[in-house]
Amino acid sequence: MEGISDLKIIGIDEKRPPVIRKEPYIDIFFKLSHQAPSDWCKDLNYLFTLQVSTANATITEKEGIFIKTWVRTSDEILALFDQLKVTITECTRLYIERIQLAAQQSGNSSPTQTNESSEQANLNRVLASLDFDEKS
Repeated sequence: MEGISDLKIIGIDEKRPPVIRKEPYIDIFFKLSHQAPSDWCKDLNYLFTLQVSTANATITEKEGIFIKTWVRTSDEILALFDQLKVTITECTRLYIERIQLAAQQSGNSSPTQTNESSEQANLNRVLASLDFDEKS
C-alpha cells in the first residue's frame, strides 16, 4: 500500500509531453507515483507560491497526480525538477507533522502510540529522502 511518504515524481505525463512551440515557454506535466490527498495538494500549492523557482507550479487538488509547470528554456528544467523534489519532500514532512499534532491534540492516541508514530514518521521521512533514481 502506498502512503503519503511514498509520494515522488516518477515521470512526465505521456499524454502531454513537453514540446517546443512558438510561444516562449515549455509546459511540463510531472507525474506523481500515486494520487495525493487533497489537503496535501493544497499545502504543496501554498509552498510553490512561496518560492520564486516554483511559483508557476500547481497541482489540481481533486486530481492530485500531475504537477503542472512551465519553463522558458530546456536549460531550466533540471533546476526546476530538483526544486520540485525538495518542495515535495518538505510538503510531506509538514503534512505528517500536522497529522501527528492533530492526533496528539485530540487525545485519541496514547503516549506509546505517539512515540511510535513519531519514530515511524521520522523513518518515513528518511526513506522518502532516499533518491534511488540517481547514479552514484
